[in-house]
Amino acid sequence: MKKPLLAVKDIVQITGITTRTLHYYDRIDLFKPTHLTEKGYRLYERSSLEKLQTILFLKEMDFPLKEIADIIKLTKQEQKEIVKQQRQALLMKKQRLETIMAALDEYVSGKDISDLPLFNHSSVLPLKEQYANEARFLYGETEAYKAYNETLETLSQDEKEERFAEVEELFKQIASCIDQSPSSDEVQRLIEEWKKSLMQFTTCDAELLACIAHTYKFDARFKNYFNQYSSEDLADFLYSAIMHNIDR
Repeated sequence: MKKPLLAVKDIVQITGITTRTLHYYDRIDLFKPTHLTEKGYRLYERSSLEKLQTILFLKEMDFPLKEIADIIKLTKQEQKEIVKQQRQALLMKKQRLETIMAALDEYVSGKDISDLPLFNHSSVLPLKEQYANEARFLYGETEAYKAYNETLETLSQDEKEERFAEVEELFKQIASCIDQSPSSDEVQRLIEEWKKSLMQFTTCDAELLACIAHTYKFDARFKNYFNQYSSEDLADFLYSAIMHNIDR
């Protein structure tokens, strides 16, 4: 004959939740026992299992317990409508996690963090936009930065990408010379080419070049970006090459 009432151990055996969880649900008035014995043991009617299973289902759907307490008071139809909305929220979360996982794979394979599609669906700004804001904050009042920004705004997106691709190609060529001295003719020729590319945007005086060189060497983000082009420390090599060019 089936028991008319279920003890805590019966609930645990049926559902797989822990005794501690069951006690906690009682303490926060989420799922309370139907009866208490004289010795204080919790007993539950078998019909209350449906309520507990609904709670566990909603918890698995990522609802917080405070919301679950309100949802289980609603009609079945109202609960279904809320679950439909939660499905959409979970779908968006799934897409975000897939983006993060893809970005992690790209990062592990050697792609620079600034090129990863992080924060695209977040209130946090994309990293490249953060870098631009940081540069504006640090150098926004300088004439060189203003000139750079004004020139950049006149270019189309295709033109910007073409200019940046040219600079990237120069960094790759410099990386291929990393076994030479930073002061070698070939390396200095490439540094001059790099300076010419910068001159398309702004006047590069010694102070600005030294600031750029310092950033390349000591900012971990730039080090990570440059070092993807070489197994050695390209950021440090660039620093030495630029500083030599200034001293010349």
